[in-house]
Amino acid sequence: MNIEITRIKERSVLFTHHVPSGWKLHVQLIMGDRYNYLIDTGLGSLSMAPVLEYCKNNDKSTIIINTHYHWDHIWGNHVLKDRIIVSHELCRDMIEKHWEEMLQKNNQYVYGDVGKALPTLTIKNELYFPDDQIRLLHTPGHTLDSISVLDEKDGVLHVGDNFGDSAEFLLPSLACEKDVYRNTILKYIELQKDFDAFISGHYVTNDKQVFEKILALL
Repeated sequence: MNIEITRIKERSVLFTHHVPSGWKLHVQLIMGDRYNYLIDTGLGSLSMAPVLEYCKNNDKSTIIINTHYHWDHIWGNHVLKDRIIVSHELCRDMIEKHWEEMLQKNNQYVYGDVGKALPTLTIKNELYFPDDQIRLLHTPGHTLDSISVLDEKDGVLHVGDNFGDSAEFLLPSLACEKDVYRNTILKYIELQKDFDAFISGHYVTNDKQVFEKILALL
């Protein structure tokens, strides 16, 4: 599997997995002043290898953020299990409940070693790291436990899988009522002054019309 490393703005690095079956997966590293923040951990230990290499001369502690419980976002957790792993409160239970099923159904995507490491810090609505201007928000849509990460300093919003996989398929599969997801999109619109770039688990864009396009699709 090829992993492409791209600098995003001043302090973010994107590790883009080009999965052989034809789809992309993004793992984002934010290098804050006090902490590093790793958004999702990919498909296993080999997903984390380039991240660890990139950070080898960086002595700041790393906080892991799981945007939601799905397998392609959590299988590398165990590599950094001694760090704080943050998620929504529903995410921890959903990983525990669905772990074996997800592993059996998607075993062909395992990249390196995989081991279950559950979140160690959970949030209900919001969590803010003021030293680094990193805001975590509960934003249900693709899953009930979805959270988004706003880097207020760099102006970058990571939406987990709350966008579809491409400009042609903007609407993701939903695990909630459309009105709940619509409220999430409206929350993004309210925050628009704080960012000008968007990253999802599988798609990157700086098109600010993306929210209106999703509302129209709904």
